[in-house]
Amino acid sequence: MSILNFSSDKNSAVNPALEAFLKDFSIEVMPRTAAKIESFKELLPQNTRIYIAHIEGTPIHEMVDTAKRLSQEGYNVMPHFPARIIENKKVLIDWINRYKNEAGVKDALLLAGGVNHPYGDFHSSMDLLDSGEFDKAGFTNLHVAGHPEGNMDIDQDGSTKNVDSAISWKQEFSKRTDAKMAMATQFCFESGPVIEWADRMASIGVDIPIHIGVAGPAKLQTMIKFSMACGVGASLRVLKRRAKDVTKLLLPFKPDQFLTELAEHKSLNPDFLITNVHFFPLGGIKTNANWTIENGGTSAIPALQS
Repeated sequence: MSILNFSSDKNSAVNPALEAFLKDFSIEVMPRTAAKIESFKELLPQNTRIYIAHIEGTPIHEMVDTAKRLSQEGYNVMPHFPARIIENKKVLIDWINRYKNEAGVKDALLLAGGVNHPYGDFHSSMDLLDSGEFDKAGFTNLHVAGHPEGNMDIDQDGSTKNVDSAISWKQEFSKRTDAKMAMATQFCFESGPVIEWADRMASIGVDIPIHIGVAGPAKLQTMIKFSMACGVGASLRVLKRRAKDVTKLLLPFKPDQFLTELAEHKSLNPDFLITNVHFFPLGGIKTNANWTIENGGTSAIPALQS
């Protein structure tokens, strides 16, 4: 099977700033959604980074099998390691070794996870980093979560004190180790607050690259449902304003304005900490992939033709 020439599919009228901003984008899948895709080569440029979300209750063998499949199809795979569902160091080492030895994976997104009560010894991504096991296994890219709108689970008083302290700790970790780190954030809908947050991170000494979370095209009702479930903050008002127009409820909500504003800001401010776009395909992987390619999205290394 030949690999699609994605470069020929681009819209010639695409915004140059947006095209540059979408270079080396990433996208998130779950094992059950990935299983429905016959061939990712028909959807995404090879070498695209694909995060695999580990939802509570998903068996590790399903995660590793998905990672192996995507790796064999030519993608850069980054599975989630949710600290609170990893019982102890023995389990952590087992997961790391299975990803490395069975799927050839050496990248990971470390996060606390969405459960309220930890299964065992690990409570946060900092606990996972501090274990030293990823370094021992030779994992090269270690990404962590970012929260442009704060996180009520971490700062229940509505402040950003604890999330700021955590990212400062991770900043220091990146300096004292060889880890190549980045922050992958929750999805947002307003560029202004995101720009202010990224600039504030820089002002407190953070230089970890930010991969901004973006909700891929989806029906407005779907977008609102996922946003409320995922704890999206103030920028949810963008969706609520649109929802007041009942004629738009069944129409897809696309990230055009949000990403264009961020892209143009990046083009004028090259040192802006946001370097990459990370998609949550709320309206489906195919829909998200098509929108991204149409707007100039590519992987870091062009796909080979066969």
